[in-house]
This record gives sequence, C-alpha cells and structure tokens, in this order.
Amino acid sequence: MSNSDSTTNGTAKNGWLFNSTKPSLDQIRTRIDSVDQEIHRLLNERATLAEHVAISKKANEDSPLFYRPEREAQVLRAVMQRNQGPLSNETVARLFREIMSACLALEAPQTVAYLGPQGTFTQGAALKHFGADAVTVPIANIDEVFREVESGNAHYGVVPIENSSEGVVNHTLDSFISSPLNVIGEVELRIHQNLLISDTTRVDSITRIYSHQQSLAQCRKWLDGHFPKAERVAVSSNAEAARKIKSEWHSAAIAGEVAAKEYDLTILNAKIEDNPNNTTRFLIIGREAVPVSGDDKTSLLIAAHDKAGALLDILQPFAKHGISLTSIETRPALPDKWAYVFFIDLVGHQDQPHVRAALDEIRATVKELRVLGSYPRAVL
Repeated sequence: MSNSDSTTNGTAKNGWLFNSTKPSLDQIRTRIDSVDQEIHRLLNERATLAEHVAISKKANEDSPLFYRPEREAQVLRAVMQRNQGPLSNETVARLFREIMSACLALEAPQTVAYLGPQGTFTQGAALKHFGADAVTVPIANIDEVFREVESGNAHYGVVPIENSSEGVVNHTLDSFISSPLNVIGEVELRIHQNLLISDTTRVDSITRIYSHQQSLAQCRKWLDGHFPKAERVAVSSNAEAARKIKSEWHSAAIAGEVAAKEYDLTILNAKIEDNPNNTTRFLIIGREAVPVSGDDKTSLLIAAHDKAGALLDILQPFAKHGISLTSIETRPALPDKWAYVFFIDLVGHQDQPHVRAALDEIRATVKELRVLGSYPRAVL
C-alpha cells in the first residue's frame, strides 16, 4: 500500500482495519468472507423492503405501477455519483441495475417485448435496461412490439430508433404516428461485432460468413483483411446468422455477445467492427407517463401547416426558451400527399415550465403537437 492508501495504524482508504499494513492472504480471504456475508444480508434486506413496497402499492393504488423509470434513473445516478472506486462508475451501476431487477421481479415480474429473434442487439438493450430478471419476449417486427404493449400482453417494449453509423430507424418513427403509446425511457448500446464459430467449425476451412447486411457492412474492412475470400451471406438478423452456423462446419457468423450466449457459440475474434464507437439508441415504450427525474428528454411528433416558414415557426420557441434539441427527423404523413410530420427530441421534461411554455407557443402554430413522452436520459 502507498501512503495515500493507508495510515500508520493500518487503516485502508475504505476503512478496512488490520493489525499490520501487510495483511496475510488468509486475513484477506477471511475479510472477504465477512464482507460477502454482510452483502448477502443487505441484499436480502433490500429484497424484503421491495416486497413491502409491493404490498403497500397493492393496498393503496387501484392500478399500481411497479416499474418507475424516473426512480431507477435517480438511484443509478446516485450510485455513480457516490462511487469512489476501484470499480468503475458503469460497473457499479450495472451491479445495482441487476439488484433492482431482481427486487422488481419480487414485486411484480415485468414482461418486456423486444424486436427479435433471440440473440439480437435489441435483446441486449432490453437486458441492459431492465436487467436479467425481466421476462423478455422476442417479437418478429416493430409493429408487433407496439401491438404487444398496446394490448397489455407486455408491460413494455424495446425498439431501435437510431444508429450512429446507419442513421434513424424509419419503421419505429412510423409506428408512433398511429400508436397511443408513450416513450418512457431510452438505452444506448455500444455495438460490438464478433466473429462467432460453433464447436464443429473448422477455423482453417471457413468459406462462408453469415450476418445481417448492416453488420457485414460495419465489418467490411476487417473481413477484407482477414477473410477476403469467404462468401458474405446476408440474412434477416445476426441471431439467424448465429443459428445457421450450428450445422455448418465451414461457416462463421458475425453477431453480438448475446447471440453467442444464446446459441452456445465461441467468440473467435471480438470487436471486429470498423468503427469502435458504433452505438445504437433504443426506446422503451409503455402506456404511462413518467414524472420528472432531474435529467430528462422529451420526444415530440409535430404536424405542421403547409406554408412557408413552418419549420422556423416550430424552432423559434425552442431557441427563445433556451431548449436544446438533440434530434429532428421528417417522415411522410401518410396517406396525405406531400404532407410531413416532424419528430423532435429535446433536453428537458414536458412538466418543466420553460418546456411547457415553448410547447404551448408551438401548439398554437401547427396542426398537431403530440408529446410522445418525457423520460430519463440514458444513464448506462
């Protein structure tokens, strides 16, 4: 230990007291066992408190909400703010995410529909946001994810909205035009592509590589350098690619870690994407509104009048009230000809006075302004 890590009486920076500044391995292991027991006791205490929360909600609320996005975001932010290492802020937050997921499952298991099949990056986003104890259900397409949540078959849904390399997912935007659902959260997932093989793959005989078309494009340079002669076969999803190579000794797949675990495959080469910063943003959709969390975003759908300066009329109130916009997208307002709607993301919550004032001004100048949802900004 350095001088900064201990004092003359042997107290480490985390309050750990030894009789000497150089504890033996047996002393360290004994202390680890003691800490583990205390962690276990506190985990069970937290779980018991979660059960009491469920009892209280069921007794006092007609339709209780057990998953509270704003509360969980606040807890995770507090975890990261008070963290002093040596574990990273993100690592500690992920641990607490799983603790909260397990406790929420005791209160009321949450069913989460996601764009499938199993092993997709969207499943990875669902697990990152809700934790491993959520009941995740793969759905064939984005429209059906919306319908599962609208019908009540699923509490929440997870759909991709934009990729830093490929741009916006228009199918998701179009689904909001006809859906009454709200955006209640977002999650950002760093997209790492991996070359996967099965237990029967002959690595020196790989002549075919399966993946989704976008993933093949995102790994083009790496493939050119490492498998220039292998046939690149585009399939419907990376999960489908992972499934196909289980029965082909001469094939490999490009997919994420979730697919490798789901189909019991080995990662031969990790992080082979050409752009290491490739990230996809996903939206969490639900039926309820989310209160202010303290660091929020708001998504809007706006149908403007067909006139000169219509977009300027929309943008000026945001500038006037000091509101930062993070995204503006345009989609056709079908079935009308040459009519469009704007999808706008802004920093702030619709219940904050300056945001409310801007929206009131804009609402008076457009055909329709619909708040798709205010929700906590992605923590992890």
